[in-house]
Amino acid sequence: MNEQIKKLNNELSVNSIYKKLNSKENLQIFMSYHVFAVWDFMSLLKGLQNKITCTSVPWVDSKYDAKLVRLVNEIVVAEESDLDLNENPASHFRMYLDAMNEVGSGQSIISNFLSDMNLKSLPEELANIVQYHLEIAQNGTDVEIASSFFFGRENIIPNLFTAITEQLKLNKLDYPKLFYYLNRHIELDGDEHGPMALECMKQLLDSPEKKQLSEQTAIESLQKRKELWDFIESKLL
Repeated sequence: MNEQIKKLNNELSVNSIYKKLNSKENLQIFMSYHVFAVWDFMSLLKGLQNKITCTSVPWVDSKYDAKLVRLVNEIVVAEESDLDLNENPASHFRMYLDAMNEVGSGQSIISNFLSDMNLKSLPEELANIVQYHLEIAQNGTDVEIASSFFFGRENIIPNLFTAITEQLKLNKLDYPKLFYYLNRHIELDGDEHGPMALECMKQLLDSPEKKQLSEQTAIESLQKRKELWDFIESKLL
């Protein structure tokens, strides 16, 4: 793995923001902004599905290896219609909104944004992060979308969410729906989707140029996550 990617992974895994998740109030603030990462994760996934599988009519067979097609479709099923804490089908985005309600985190920022998708309504730092991922999801190449999704998200999320759960436990912040959401991603991304995704990425990186593009996109995506953590930390009490 690229040394800069390793460095960013480490910085994100031990980031100072986690120790500040020490109160209900800070957790509420954190979730009100982190929800945008949950949402644009879904957008990256749909962008990847559009590239790798057939989502148009009339149907045509994918040009990609069936293992990669299956992996993407399996992730879509899990992200869009997993079973929640009560074993009811729900998207992971909906699960996160339910966890926000449980914690008492206001949803006005994300709700207002989703009503008109106006990036200008967001704080500039947050808007830049969301815009970056939307641009990749909508206009990126297969390598760019896959690298942002797999290396910039799936590969690092288990470490980030483990750090969050440890701090919540340490500070006795007990929210079952939130813990279920975090642990579900630790389980899926760490044990299943992450390793499978890294294996499937190999078929996309079939030239030195694509490998370089993949590393560049992964670095940029990880830097954007670090920018998000820095932005949220600046808002905490």
